[in-house]
Amino acid sequence: THSGEKPYKCCECNYSCTQSGQLKRHTRVHTGEKPYKCSECSHSSRTSVQLKLHQRTHSGEKPYKCSECNYSSITSSAFKEHMRKHSGEKPFKCNECNYSFARSEHLKVHMRIHSGEKPYKCCECNYSSNTFGLLKEHMRTHTGEKPYKCSECKFTCSQSGHLGVHMRIHSGEKPHKCTECNYSCKTPGDLKVHMRTHSGEKPFICNECNYSCVSSSRLKVHMRTHSSEKPYKCSECNCSSKTLSAFKVHLRTHTGEKPFKCKECNFSSNASSSLKLHMRTHSGEKPFKCNECNYSCVTSSRLKVHMRTHSGEKPYKCNECSYTCARSSCLVIHKLTHTGLMPYKCSECNYRCAQLGNLRLHMRKHTGEKPYKCNECSYTCAQSSYLKTHKLTHTG
Repeated sequence: THSGEKPYKCCECNYSCTQSGQLKRHTRVHTGEKPYKCSECSHSSRTSVQLKLHQRTHSGEKPYKCSECNYSSITSSAFKEHMRKHSGEKPFKCNECNYSFARSEHLKVHMRIHSGEKPYKCCECNYSSNTFGLLKEHMRTHTGEKPYKCSECKFTCSQSGHLGVHMRIHSGEKPHKCTECNYSCKTPGDLKVHMRTHSGEKPFICNECNYSCVSSSRLKVHMRTHSSEKPYKCSECNCSSKTLSAFKVHLRTHTGEKPFKCKECNFSSNASSSLKLHMRTHSGEKPFKCNECNYSCVTSSRLKVHMRTHSGEKPYKCNECSYTCARSSCLVIHKLTHTGLMPYKCSECNYRCAQLGNLRLHMRKHTGEKPYKCNECSYTCAQSSYLKTHKLTHTG
């Protein structure tokens, strides 16, 4: 033992040792022999020490106790690993990057990031992963299993991490904070996307045009402008949308919900963007100006449509006849002459119409809403055209 000589050598591998008893125990790795049997269950072990540790699972004995918390363990090795949580010690270091770990098996898993090794393979598809835990989560995409349940609502999910993020909806917790501004969010992924608003980085690039953006989800939505894909479909009518946010706004046309309310008048809307535009009727702001004439308007889309009066462009074409027009809304209305469809229904009476705008105007008959006010007298009305006609009484 002092000379360092190891005369006992394994004939199956490169293992060598100083004592014959050690070699005897080692050879059981190759033979599979487990002579030490548990009297409580069918477990067997290669060594008496391993059997002694196993028997503590029956007796409940945990002789290694932490002085910092109430943790206790069966083995000294598990106890040693636990103590690193208190000391912060991470002795297992990656030689490829700056990562270090408290446990050797965590380093082993981490090294697969560098090697690209993914030993855990799905038997249903060609998915593979570097940890068994990730494979187990993936398998739930095939089985549909969602074992993690929210205690506050009906939400269920396949991953514990997803449940943790979801719970922040109820708690309002936003632990990830921007160092550049007062923005905070629920997930590190959201923070990463937000930081690009400061750096100007737009790594997601469209291969059809020169569009670029800060997140893969935004690029996915943008790509629908090329494919015309509209995955969000309404169960009440034949409307479909490219984005979830637009779909939510559309659903409010059926429910009548208008959560966005004007502080200046009794106007309310089913979309925040509509409220923003409405506020310009109070401020008089018309930031979008035509460089061909004196026309100005409250939205860039209206200016774009207006410019077609100068160019004569009519990009919207009917596939049933030769009709063309400058506005998509005009084409939608025109197509109803072929189908006769009137998708917008009044929840108060039997009125139906082809346009959402007409339904909104009609609903004011029931609500009594008159959002248009004369600045010369106390006159109010439900439609902008009525106000325009009324103002002529003041001008003579």
